Amino acid sequence: MEIKIAGVLRAGAYSPNHIGNDAAIFNAVADELRKRGCKVNIYSEEQFLEMDPEEEVILNMCRSRKSIEKLQDYEDKGRLVINSGYGIENCTRERMTRILLGNNIPYPDSIIVNTNEDVRGDLEKAGFASCWIKRGDFHAMHKEDVSYCRHIEEAQEVLHEYFYRGIKRAVINRHLVGDLIKFYAVQGQPFFYWFYPFEQHHSKFGDEDVNGKPRHLNFDPEALQEMCDRASKLMDVKIYGGDCIVDSDGTVRIIDFNDWPSFAPCRAEAAPFIAKCVLQSIKDWRKEGEE
Repeated sequence: MEIKIAGVLRAGAYSPNHIGNDAAIFNAVADELRKRGCKVNIYSEEQFLEMDPEEEVILNMCRSRKSIEKLQDYEDKGRLVINSGYGIENCTRERMTRILLGNNIPYPDSIIVNTNEDVRGDLEKAGFASCWIKRGDFHAMHKEDVSYCRHIEEAQEVLHEYFYRGIKRAVINRHLVGDLIKFYAVQGQPFFYWFYPFEQHHSKFGDEDVNGKPRHLNFDPEALQEMCDRASKLMDVKIYGGDCIVDSDGTVRIIDFNDWPSFAPCRAEAAPFIAKCVLQSIKDWRKEGEE
């Protein structure tokens, strides 16, 4: 039976500084699926919102609220959606923080707040000196959605700026000192790629400069891969990536987890494994439908 797939690209507003990279990995995966006999029709996220695709399988990089709601509705009605609309929503900061901390995935100490609060007392009580404030309600779209704060007073000022921008919820993470590592992976596949973004000048908003040049601290890459795989299952995201910090004692903590990132440094290597993941998911989905 021919496999028909609707491929939905990510809208440019949700690919800050990575529009070309996001489109490149998506098209590379579509080509891999076509080589394996699938029919893949590509739509923009804007087109997807205006239509009802006939394909039962929807492979997507969507990020808009309306797109996520539509994907979730299709899932509820029995279609196969990769990445899951529910998984994409789980990658918004507040949900991600609750899921990872709630399941003992190593993650920075964090507090979740309303942006109109005075948090100086809470930060002082928690022992936060420098910290990161991140919009809690949605994916980061602008540089100002993720802010490094050097001290408590600056954190309070930034939080109020979020409020004036219409962002009602925020997550405040303790700043972790150590080596910043970026990773890309595919659930259920052996592919796992990690690197030091500072050394490769790989950046979306330039925040990698805060931790600076890596010291190449020792850590266990296999343990990192196992931790990320567990997180992907908890988050319900099959195609994923993120960032972590390696402490001086080798402890690794995830600081960000993303649904379908750009895979820019490893696109050619990753695309076949993403295609295999999609085909295996289709096989499992059809088997469930026959039971």
